[in-house]
Amino acid sequence: MLSTHENIAGRTAVITGGSGVLCSEMARELAQRGVKVVIINRTEEKGQAVVNEIVQNGGEAIAIAADVLDRDSLEKAKEQIIENFGRIDILINGAGGNHPDAITESEIHDDEAAGKSFFDMEEQGFSKVFASNFTGSFLASQVFGRELLKQKSPVVLNISSMSAFSPMTKVPAYSAAKSAINNFTMWMAVHFAEQNLRVNAIAPGFFLTEQNKNLLLNKDGSLTARSGKIMAGTPMKRFGKPSDLIGTMLWLIDENYSGFVTGITVPVDGGFMAYSGV
Repeated sequence: MLSTHENIAGRTAVITGGSGVLCSEMARELAQRGVKVVIINRTEEKGQAVVNEIVQNGGEAIAIAADVLDRDSLEKAKEQIIENFGRIDILINGAGGNHPDAITESEIHDDEAAGKSFFDMEEQGFSKVFASNFTGSFLASQVFGRELLKQKSPVVLNISSMSAFSPMTKVPAYSAAKSAINNFTMWMAVHFAEQNLRVNAIAPGFFLTEQNKNLLLNKDGSLTARSGKIMAGTPMKRFGKPSDLIGTMLWLIDENYSGFVTGITVPVDGGFMAYSGV
């Protein structure tokens, strides 16, 4: 275990969507720092795989099956967490993602284009993606928030996106939800500031995950045309690695380093947001 951030050892972190590529990296790092980790996923087996890895490396973690859109399942998860660890200090709202029902086939509308257009999208698909990214974060913050407020230095860390600042083509529901996350992060930060609950967000740039790899890589591993645009707009000319998020996560979680920081969304994007294209 590294010597920095030693004061977070012994705390408990709840990570929704914790088996994903990015959040599982956060989970493993926190466990190495002595944090007790709770992985929440709809599928317990996926969370358990991350837990097994943490435990094998000497950490402490449990996996719980719960749906962030089902308050009852989150309440049951909270009871199980308190029974196992007695407290909740950190909440990372990482559950979300996208779905084909909320994606247009083309980037720009064309009446002659094949595939799903904006006008073909069904409300149910759009609403489901928006809810999984935003409403799930709201419900998890509600359910676990009362336990957070019992602690001396509680933290909520939301996961935003570059699409919150400048919406990506093809993914309107995802973009709208991530923009809402940024706004909600600021709202919560103000609402709970006097209770010393700090609320911030990380906005990853373009990282390869299981959910987006088909959009970003061809079957032979080469870059798709969409990836070409991403590389052209990213001054560092690469995709992010999950480990690129760790320093920002630790900074925002540890009050010794960021105790007067709340209500912000930090881009971790290789310069994507700073680049005008010229």
